[in-house]
Amino acid sequence: MEHYAIEARNLRVYYGDFLAVRDVNLKVAQNKITAIIGPSGCGKSTVLRAFNRMNELVPTARTEGEVLYHGKNIYDDDVDPVEVRRRIGMVFQKPNPFPKSIYANVAWGARINGFRGDMDQLVEESLRGAALWDEVKDKLHQSGLSLSGGQQQRLCIARAIAVRPDIILMDEPASALDPIATLKIEELMHRLAKNYTIIVVTHNMQQAARVSDYTAFFNLGEGRAGVLEEFGPTERIFTNPEKQSTEDYVTGRFG
Repeated sequence: MEHYAIEARNLRVYYGDFLAVRDVNLKVAQNKITAIIGPSGCGKSTVLRAFNRMNELVPTARTEGEVLYHGKNIYDDDVDPVEVRRRIGMVFQKPNPFPKSIYANVAWGARINGFRGDMDQLVEESLRGAALWDEVKDKLHQSGLSLSGGQQQRLCIARAIAVRPDIILMDEPASALDPIATLKIEELMHRLAKNYTIIVVTHNMQQAARVSDYTAFFNLGEGRAGVLEEFGPTERIFTNPEKQSTEDYVTGRFG
C-alpha cells in the first residue's frame, strides 16, 4: 500500500470574498516528488501554502476543508502552526538567505526549535544534504548574501532541512536561476527525495517532466477559481493525459 505524506480533502482557499482554489482533493505520495503545474493565477502557490498554513500569514486568507498530515487535520484548533511549518518546510521562489553568515543561516531554524545537539555537525550535514558543503566549507562565516543566486537557493534548502522536516514545499525554486544553477537544484531534488517528500510548483514543463514522479495540473475554473483538473503519474500526464485541457497545456497549445 502506498503511503501518503499529506492529503487535501475538499480544500478551498479564499482571499476575502474571492475563492482562489476550490474543492481540491489530492493525495501526495511519500518520498516522491509531486509537481504542481498550470497557467498563471490558477492557485498553484496558494495550494502549496495551504499545505503548511502559510496562507494564514495573509490577513484576508481563509481555508476550508482538510489537509491531513499523519491522519491529523493541520487546521484543527489544537494544532500549532509553528510545529506544522517545522515539519513541512518551505523554499521560496527567490532565494531569501538572512543577512547573516552561511553558518548562522543554517543554524537559525534549529536554534529557534531548541536543537541541543552538535551544531557544527548539523550545519555540515545540512549543507552536504543541500549539495553546498564543498563550495562553502572554507567560508562558513562569510555572509550568505555573498553567494551566487544558485548557491543562495541551496543555502535556503540547507536551512529548510536543518530542522529535519518530513516534507519540503518548493515554490518555483529555480525560476530566478540560470540553466546551470537550475540543473543543480533539479539534481538536488532527486537526492532529497530519498529522505523527504517534495512538492514543487513550477511553470517550467520540462522541469516538471524531468524531476517529478507525479504531476497535478491546475486550471482556471468558473469565477477564476483554481481547480485540480488532472492528477497522476508524471509520465502519463505528459504522454497520455485524460483531458484535452491537460494535453493542450503540456504541449504548449494553451492560453
